[in-house]
Amino acid sequence: MLRAGIVGLPNVGKSTLFNALVANAKAEAANFPFCTIEPNVGVVAVPDERLKVLAEISNSAQIVPTRVEFVDIAGLVEGASQGEGLGNQFLSHIREVDAIVHVVRCFENDDIIHVAGSVDPVRDIEVINLELGLADLAQIERRSDRARKLARTSKEAQLELTVLDKLTEALNLGKPARQVSLTDEEAVLIKGLGLLTAKPVIYAANVSEDDLSTGNQWVEKVRQFAASDKAQVVIVSAQVESELVEIPEEERAEFLATLGVEEGGLKSLIRATYELLGLRTYFTTGPKETRAWTITAGMVAPQAAGVIHSDFERGFIRAETVAYDDLVANGSMNGAKEKGLVRSEGKEYIVKEGDVMLFRFNV
Repeated sequence: MLRAGIVGLPNVGKSTLFNALVANAKAEAANFPFCTIEPNVGVVAVPDERLKVLAEISNSAQIVPTRVEFVDIAGLVEGASQGEGLGNQFLSHIREVDAIVHVVRCFENDDIIHVAGSVDPVRDIEVINLELGLADLAQIERRSDRARKLARTSKEAQLELTVLDKLTEALNLGKPARQVSLTDEEAVLIKGLGLLTAKPVIYAANVSEDDLSTGNQWVEKVRQFAASDKAQVVIVSAQVESELVEIPEEERAEFLATLGVEEGGLKSLIRATYELLGLRTYFTTGPKETRAWTITAGMVAPQAAGVIHSDFERGFIRAETVAYDDLVANGSMNGAKEKGLVRSEGKEYIVKEGDVMLFRFNV
């Protein structure tokens, strides 16, 4: 399961956003599985309207979406890399996640004091990035000391040292590790370091209710900064999300429409987090259930089958496959078959986004 860590300075709306995210998941508990593993960990469904459509076609008894785990990491402060604000403990939590959701304050509110005394999202981003970079440099320095000792007799250690020097140079220039070009072999060598700045990032620009549909001047500054990092920006409003939790589900669309948006920022954030790591969804559907399955882009049919169960991959024979749009357009699997749209795919088939699949396999 994808794990995303929510980070940010104190008082940027990070925990409010997390609490709303968890509460929204609980509100959907009748349809979607949800659990809270710890007070600061929540597992939520990835929104996907295609599930409901497929479930209606198949008259499914239940819907099972794919999920994302969000970890609310306590607010980092300047000096976190040296242990300020229990920073070392929180930085270790970030090492364990797959992606980072960096919440940035893009709203004015005199009742919520900013730790730096003013709203400046780019400054805030740079504070967090500096602390993550310093923590990475410390990690790399320790690893480099070890590699130097082994480099006299080990070619692998020599290569590792070259990679570590390349990363050190970039970090000293203020560049994150994810911007350093590495070969597959080099990436494998440093994977165990769990570098914080190597993780992909989404910037969540937290705005007031009035700015949810259009953003504001601070959001534009975040976008400009994110463009240099090839990162995505999602506009959210922790204030609005907290209000949505209190509104009956049937009234939420109308409430959002008054704000000029079709969906809350949290749904966009969950979806963007899922897509950030190049993940794809395929479906299985029938009377028992309609389920979404997560795969990595480029997976072939046997690997996709293995996501369901390892026996499916080992005994794979073929996959009956139809595109979601073709299935919906014809109203049923039989209707799609009559049009010749249901294909029999073999072991080399690369599964596409939205494929609806039935696997044939030997036990």
